[in-house]
Amino acid sequence: MRYVNANKVLPEKLIEEIQKYVQGETLYIPKQETKHQKWGTSSGGRRLLDRRNAAIRNSFISGSSIHQLAEEYYLSTETIKKIVYSHKK
Repeated sequence: MRYVNANKVLPEKLIEEIQKYVQGETLYIPKQETKHQKWGTSSGGRRLLDRRNAAIRNSFISGSSIHQLAEEYYLSTETIKKIVYSHKK
């Protein structure tokens, strides 16, 4: 989260109103609910994990063992189990 000076983005009247409640403090203003994105949406990280997990599931279906997949993908056997036994396809 980066810092933005209120003087650069807010009207003077709004700053004066906010100063009635807080002065000289860092204030977090959350996004509107409709503006929230799921983790990894912007960076593409979610897409990469979905592709990796699909490859793990396919390998498991094709006969690879949990242990083999854990070693191949550098994940714990418990993580591999969560991926291959999840209902997400």
